[in-house]
Amino acid sequence: MPIVIDKDIPAYKILTEEKIFVMDKTRAKLQDIRPIEIAILNLMPTKETTETQFMRLLSNSPLQVNVTLVQTSTYKATHVDKSHLDRFYKTFDEIKHNKFDGMIITGAPVENMPFEKVAYWKELEEILDWTTKNVTSTLFICWGAQAALHYFYGIKKHPLKEKCFGIFAHQRVRDGIAEPLMRGISDEFHMPHSRHTIIYAKDILHVNSLKILAYSKKAGASVIKSVDNRQVFVTGHMEYDRDTLKKEYERDKSAGLDIKPPVNYFTDGSYTDVKMNWSSTANLFYINWLNYYVYQVTPYDINEV
Repeated sequence: MPIVIDKDIPAYKILTEEKIFVMDKTRAKLQDIRPIEIAILNLMPTKETTETQFMRLLSNSPLQVNVTLVQTSTYKATHVDKSHLDRFYKTFDEIKHNKFDGMIITGAPVENMPFEKVAYWKELEEILDWTTKNVTSTLFICWGAQAALHYFYGIKKHPLKEKCFGIFAHQRVRDGIAEPLMRGISDEFHMPHSRHTIIYAKDILHVNSLKILAYSKKAGASVIKSVDNRQVFVTGHMEYDRDTLKKEYERDKSAGLDIKPPVNYFTDGSYTDVKMNWSSTANLFYINWLNYYVYQVTPYDINEV
């Protein structure tokens, strides 16, 4: 929430230049408040776990956030109780006539497939087009980010010889411009990744409508945004719980897959204790997105989105 101060006090100009959310008293008196409407298109097979992870982060803001969970119509998940989907989820057909202040499109375990071969790709294309006119800011995660970068900008994903799996250090891009989305986040921060493909920074640099905000030497371009702030792409999983990678590792080992332990993750050789060093970054990032890219810019009348 903003700090409300007199517009003539020197601190107002200083804080505004630092991209800190300040509001003058006149504007504050005239402002109407309503809940922020956020849609989550959950493409992960672990529906209940994934929705909880994102809701936990969205709940850390003082804003009142109404969440609408969305599933595809053309592909029905098989790893979740149908009654859960029927009770808590809406299909895209049911919500496409609505407007939203923000939307999150999650990752999906299909990154080794060509985009056009994914069962719900045609529907996802429709959803992606729909976001450009019906959502103030959309946050794309992991495969969701790769899919959107491919669809909107023709940026390719590249296969990796070995799975990008673990906790990786990332560097903020410091170009002298104060970026509200990264406010409060350290110059070096950590983020979980779990994928077989990568987006290279060099493929993004020539796209004038995109800006790289953070990258990793091992995991590639990691936080990207459109210059109009309406699209944010995160190639990792800030939302992951402490034990998410542990469960993935144990699942793949049990299935007989040739999987190495996630790097920079376990604290000892027993592969039981986990070092969680990304949660503060995740909380700051999602608060910043809700505040600067959604709440401050979305119209009071949501039909004007």
